[in-house]
Amino acid sequence: MSMLEAAGVHVRFGDRVVLESVDLAVAEGEFHGVMGPNGAGKTTFFNVLTGRVKPSRGKIRLGGEDVTGLSPHRIANKGIARSFQIMTLFDEFSARDNVMMGLPEFRARGLDIARAAAGDRRFAEQASDALAAVGLADKGDVRAKDLSYGDRRALEIAVALAQAPRVLCLDEPTSGLGSDGVQRLATLVARLKGKLTIVAIEHDMEFLFSLADRISVIHWGQVVARGTPHELQQNEWVRRSNLGKFA
Repeated sequence: MSMLEAAGVHVRFGDRVVLESVDLAVAEGEFHGVMGPNGAGKTTFFNVLTGRVKPSRGKIRLGGEDVTGLSPHRIANKGIARSFQIMTLFDEFSARDNVMMGLPEFRARGLDIARAAAGDRRFAEQASDALAAVGLADKGDVRAKDLSYGDRRALEIAVALAQAPRVLCLDEPTSGLGSDGVQRLATLVARLKGKLTIVAIEHDMEFLFSLADRISVIHWGQVVARGTPHELQQNEWVRRSNLGKFA
């Protein structure tokens, strides 16, 4: 049984068909990449997986459970966490406080950081563990806005990890990063591989092809190719397309 499955997902906005019969099956512990040109429907597909867009038809299953059309909050509670291409952090709060606000038990007590943290030291400890997992163990007290861009990307992943997800969805995680930042992120993702299921939209083909177990290519709102990085390198359509120079 797949950890995450999309079956026949179709999305229409007015007269415009954005996704048409998209299928995806991601095994537990797999890193599955999603690639394709701008406007292909990748972000809309992510929005369907995470509850921000309800499909016109089709099903989304998480661990065999139908989660189609649930709200983002309910899908997050079911075990799907997401990072965004445009980061969503609380800039005036410390890195540790940002992560604490991602903890399900913390959120259940409201967002009064001082009161909740004082009432239960486990929150700070769990947040520190998540920061350590992404290489930010020594930056818990630094305000988010004072972190480097690469550290902010790592912090956003720590916030997602704090939710103890079964599936981590990464939307363009290397966006805006320099070569050093991309390498650091690649090292982080490599450590996470196998420990949880990861689905990533990514334009950096070197990053994606070096890490992904399998990759789906979305174009014109459809999956036009799928396979391991090696299989895609041999795919005639990919080789003849603009994507071929990356593959």
